[in-house]
Amino acid sequence: MTFRNNFYVVLVKIMICFSWMFSINGWANNLQKQTIQFHTNIAEDATPAVLKQIMILDKNVSSELKFDKGTYHFYSEKGLEKFCYISNHDDVMVKTAFPIFNFKNITIDGQGATFIFHGKMVPFLIDQSQNVEVKNLTIDWEVPFHSESTIVAIDEKNKTFDMSITNDYPYEIRNGQLYFIKEYYEHTLGQTILYDPKRKAILFDTENYTGLSMSKKTKISRNLEHIKYKYEYDHRSKFFGVLGRENNLYVEELKPGLVRVFHHKKKLPPVGSVLTSKGNQSANRMAPAFRLTFTDGFKGTNVNIHHAGGMGLIAENSSELILDNFNIIPSHGRMVSTTADATHFVGCRGKVVLRNSTFSNQLDDAMNVHGTYQKIVDVLDAHRIGVRMGHSQQQGFPIGKENDAIGLVRLSTSFFPYHKLSIKKIQYINSRYQIIEFNEPLPKQVQTGDLIENLDAYPEVLVENCIISNNRARGLLISTPIKTTVRNNFFSTEMEAILIPVESGHWYESGNGANITIENNVFQDCQHSGFDRGVIRFATDDDNENIAFKNIVIQNNTFNQFDNLILQLTNTDGLIFSGNTILNSGTFPMLYPQNPAIRVQASKNVLFKNNKYQGKAQKVLEKDALLPRLRFR
Repeated sequence: MTFRNNFYVVLVKIMICFSWMFSINGWANNLQKQTIQFHTNIAEDATPAVLKQIMILDKNVSSELKFDKGTYHFYSEKGLEKFCYISNHDDVMVKTAFPIFNFKNITIDGQGATFIFHGKMVPFLIDQSQNVEVKNLTIDWEVPFHSESTIVAIDEKNKTFDMSITNDYPYEIRNGQLYFIKEYYEHTLGQTILYDPKRKAILFDTENYTGLSMSKKTKISRNLEHIKYKYEYDHRSKFFGVLGRENNLYVEELKPGLVRVFHHKKKLPPVGSVLTSKGNQSANRMAPAFRLTFTDGFKGTNVNIHHAGGMGLIAENSSELILDNFNIIPSHGRMVSTTADATHFVGCRGKVVLRNSTFSNQLDDAMNVHGTYQKIVDVLDAHRIGVRMGHSQQQGFPIGKENDAIGLVRLSTSFFPYHKLSIKKIQYINSRYQIIEFNEPLPKQVQTGDLIENLDAYPEVLVENCIISNNRARGLLISTPIKTTVRNNFFSTEMEAILIPVESGHWYESGNGANITIENNVFQDCQHSGFDRGVIRFATDDDNENIAFKNIVIQNNTFNQFDNLILQLTNTDGLIFSGNTILNSGTFPMLYPQNPAIRVQASKNVLFKNNKYQGKAQKVLEKDALLPRLRFR
């Protein structure tokens, strides 16, 4: 063998040896992974540095962004700008520091860092990506999108109350109206609710005090009836919602930080309670912490969200979503965390998992899972229909993709589809109106006014080992026919702990609840804001006896409730309620002592067994004539 050949043999052996050594130390793997380490020297405004690195990453190679532990500020001034139609939010131009667009296999590891945002930003804007993980970080805003004030005096004779406003909430008074000033944003009182500062929870019976009487009927309104609208319009939209209304409340400053409010029509709020406000409904959801669209595979692990100007996480048309130790909790002594839902899932599929998490003090549901109804307004030909989005905050939502199964629904006849088709293509004319072409011909019975829903866009849901408390609205609002398991959780909510609806007249949130198991949970003093509703409620918008919900099991739960009504059941085929314990907590005075513990209507195949009732209802079970032999046991 020549010297040259010997040299190459030795060289190859050395290369193999080094390759093996580097592989053991992880170096070879890094050849297939991009790792970016951010240090606290960018913390003054991390937006430019983070955005620059994300924009130059190879999106087809695994990526990891790591942050040294510390506090990083993100300002909107140099963020990437994008107009977004965000479901159940306002449609707005927003900026982001984390545009995760078309990535495959990317991890963002805060390593214990805190991210503080400034202004109208969506921190994580994730679209058309696969296998995204965000972990080990905390999200907050320097200036919150809501405001808080303390009630310090009331005057029953003159129907006024006084509010103390700290320096944390800068304000102006213009033409008798109170405006709270934020970074690049402001809001009026608008939507309001009271908190009990001792419990740091929604005030008991707050519905008797709030919302504030913000508007009244306009005194002068001329000839509006002469304006004719050819097409249906949304009475709640930003334009139509203010027609015929004018300001009712007005305020005066008594001294700096002390404001008097006049003309409230409900009961005057209790002295010492905290009034939280977030502005008008049509303009107060613009900055969720996470927004996911068309993303397959997302993990949020060890994440704390202290605030957002909207939802903690909104996911649309995405799949395989797992939130583990994903917490929505307020900071800095604030009563409020996020100003809308903690989590919200629209048109998602695969699995949606919430586990080991705390959702507290948000100003809407802890979780909402649903599809969307769209209304047929045109039957264009044998294969095409024109559809309209019903709610102003659902505009721009794509109902599905090619070959998705679409159900045609006529709720007056049935809550289930009367025919199924598959999408060939969708033509987006504008945010309200779309033309859908199907692979198959339309059935003869299709007509305008019918609804469509995407039958493939419902997930399997698991919620376990979570704490849901101190928030406005419901705990879980779930509409999926696939499978739902809710187990080992604690609920203490101002409205229903669990609501299973068919909602077709306001938000147009589709989905029939089926294959639902609710087990081993504790329900503590839910429905404490004043609504006459059950702790667990099944409900439909349409007043008929058609079946909407199927195959329900509620077992081995504890209801420790101050009031009577525990279960409100309607339009259900197949429910087992067994092994549950119902107690009276005595925490608050009863609001509806005349109620039974359980109310059943328009249902069949319902069974009660092995339950323990130690409450105070004079009548445990109230039922209609459809179940004459039904007994509570």
